[in-house]
Amino acid sequence: MKSINIEGLNTPVSSLIMGSDYFTPEKQAVASEMLENYLAIGGNTIDTAFIYSGGLSEAAIGNWLDEGNRDRVNIWTKGGHPNQNGHTINKHELNEQLKISLDRLKTDKVELYALHRDDPSVPVGAILEWLNQFVEDGYISTFGGSNWEVSRLEEANEYAAKNGLRGFSFSSPNLSLAKAKEAYWAGCISLNDEAIKWHQQSSLPVLSWSSQARGFFTGRFDRTDFSNEDLVRVFYNETNWGRFDRATELAKQKGVSTIEVALAYVLNQAFPTAAIIGPQNNQEMISCGNGASLSLTTEEVNWLNLETSSLSS
Repeated sequence: MKSINIEGLNTPVSSLIMGSDYFTPEKQAVASEMLENYLAIGGNTIDTAFIYSGGLSEAAIGNWLDEGNRDRVNIWTKGGHPNQNGHTINKHELNEQLKISLDRLKTDKVELYALHRDDPSVPVGAILEWLNQFVEDGYISTFGGSNWEVSRLEEANEYAAKNGLRGFSFSSPNLSLAKAKEAYWAGCISLNDEAIKWHQQSSLPVLSWSSQARGFFTGRFDRTDFSNEDLVRVFYNETNWGRFDRATELAKQKGVSTIEVALAYVLNQAFPTAAIIGPQNNQEMISCGNGASLSLTTEEVNWLNLETSSLSS
């Protein structure tokens, strides 16, 4: 499997990152099996977060790591998600959350750490000081921002350069062939054309969540099926259905599935990208591996992304 380099890491990150928001110790066998299937297709990085399954995701991963698997993977966890009291982007909360995450994961360090959300009211300089301290203390190898606007990323990295600090080494927004009409969840960021251009210019890696648009490209839905309210709210419009049609046409030409083309779109950008995946069984895992191995030309990527429902090329 292809991989991308991220500043601060000795081991590159595989182009597919295993999502774990449904992992729990109660279903440890399922989680462990999916992790082994993921490694079998060449993956090497697991995504989790302080809030996933109320902390049970990290606990299930920790159980698997404790079985002699720690050296086989990069671990990426996230903190700083808002709770019932509001934002948690402050030194005390982040420090407490990270220590709890490490305890659940049964490890003393994670390779990647990200702030799950931004709090624009907090100066980026203070945030960078806290994150740099995590690196110095040996808790994390490198850090990034999840659902951060590119303007804040740019501001942070300019501050870091001027003040001799580490900056953000990656970003984790939503990037998919289907473009979100509105946020899937409150505070979530999806890359628009302007943000994509910024990443092309800066080469800051993107680790995309919902890279396959929450199942939009599976073929289980069509223009007349409104059963999934969130999918309808976020992705249903003729522009996205046009992208679906073109992905289907290209898939037929290449002998693959529509959703594999949609995943390949994310992984064939003009800047470093990786995609978080959430397969529920080995068949879906193999499909993700197929999508990751598919190469698209710049012309094919641009054609898929046209803002028209027409199939003419």
